[in-house]
Amino acid sequence: MKITTLLENTTKRPDLSAEHGLSLYIETATHKILFDMGQTDLFSHNAAALGIDLATVDIAVLSHGHYDHGGGLARFLTLNQTAPIYVNRHAFEPHYHGVEKYIGLDTALAKHSQLIFTEGTTILADGITLHSCEQAQKHHDLGAFDLTLLQDGVFCPEDFRHEQYLLVEEEHRKILFSGCSHRGVLDIVDWFWPDVLIGGFHFSKLPLDDTLKGYAEYLDHFPTQYYTCHCTGTQQFSFMKKYMKNLHGLSCGDVIHI
Repeated sequence: MKITTLLENTTKRPDLSAEHGLSLYIETATHKILFDMGQTDLFSHNAAALGIDLATVDIAVLSHGHYDHGGGLARFLTLNQTAPIYVNRHAFEPHYHGVEKYIGLDTALAKHSQLIFTEGTTILADGITLHSCEQAQKHHDLGAFDLTLLQDGVFCPEDFRHEQYLLVEEEHRKILFSGCSHRGVLDIVDWFWPDVLIGGFHFSKLPLDDTLKGYAEYLDHFPTQYYTCHCTGTQQFSFMKKYMKNLHGLSCGDVIHI
């Protein structure tokens, strides 16, 4: 398997641009998968610079309904008219930061024919599944970080029911993709026990203290290789790296071979 970081918050290459967002291009033995699309069309420009033709993608996945992962959806739809795009059934609900900043998706796209709405566990192909984990038991409450959902005119703390995780099982290994791990990366790893986890941890607002150290040590006791980016936070990553032997960072253009 080959995973290319099309878009992330950071870049080390002058030919690639960064923004607050995430987009990954995944090549399995049988499929080409686009996982998330950033907040603008920037992911597509980086893909072109990397020699990746997004028209050849045969499966697309939106990890959750926030603008920094699905803002490029319209752009992808212009580049690829055949790939099904798997979106959680709650993704187009009105998601906010606080009570003023809308951070959801463009609802005008909700009825596009390429979108397939998911819930529970969805089989995409042999060894490729999506999981919402709505019924999974949580043991760690990391909070909603002031993210809200507008329901019946009332702002409620997010429960992140619109989030889903992509699991690829190949050669007896479990590779899990999690856009932001809003439901809590500590629980997500416990639910799946993946060999590899790729995605954000949503730790960027956390102080560099004993609590974050405890999170790092908890994750480190799993036999998992972590490739993290985006909402983990650069300072938080450097701090956690001191306590995690299998923690790796991603930047625009980085390639993982698994």
